[in-house]
Amino acid sequence: MNITVTGRQFEVTDPIRAYAREKAAKLEHFFARTTAVEVVIGPRGGHIHDVELIAHVEGHEHFVAHSRDDDVYAAIDMTEHKLGKRLRRYKDRLLRSQRS
Repeated sequence: MNITVTGRQFEVTDPIRAYAREKAAKLEHFFARTTAVEVVIGPRGGHIHDVELIAHVEGHEHFVAHSRDDDVYAAIDMTEHKLGKRLRRYKDRLLRSQRS
């Protein structure tokens, strides 16, 4: 799985990049057909950070999740949680449709 971490008007430090990669790598656990994940981090005025995760999945349009927080690590956590939830729901729907 290919993981890219970029910053929009934001300098992504090595610890933030490593943390974002670690969290993004967990998404493959939720759905094995995840081919790539993009993490985009940027400022949202003041001390607020906007984090966007985009998961590219085989046979489906990409999944997107956004979060904002004054702590960039907390924003990454929240976004990973949201996207993981969406991937689990999609996988459950696929499994239910295959059983029918």
